[in-house]
Amino acid sequence: MANKVNIVIDQGTTFNTTYIIHDNLDEPINFTSYSANSQMRKSYSSSNSFVFSVSLSSNGGVSLSMNAATTSNITAGRYVYDVEVEDASGIRSRIVEGIVTVTPQVTR
Repeated sequence: MANKVNIVIDQGTTFNTTYIIHDNLDEPINFTSYSANSQMRKSYSSSNSFVFSVSLSSNGGVSLSMNAATTSNITAGRYVYDVEVEDASGIRSRIVEGIVTVTPQVTR
């Protein structure tokens, strides 16, 4: 089951956040041999998406980022996102999901 984490992105700024993911024994997961993908969409059925850059670490760290040029092109509002990882044997898991709130930019 994925962790539920809601995030806020300020339109037109660089976005970074990091989560530490634990297994069912409360130990950080070693993501060394994993790959990851993460997207946000206006709704679950939307065809348009915005892609997060994802970095994984051996101590359970999952870092999401998006540059200012990308966030400036996102219309302010509410979105959904998730993070999926895949291990070396091809098993894919959703580890984080939630709501993204994009706040409007004033300074341009």
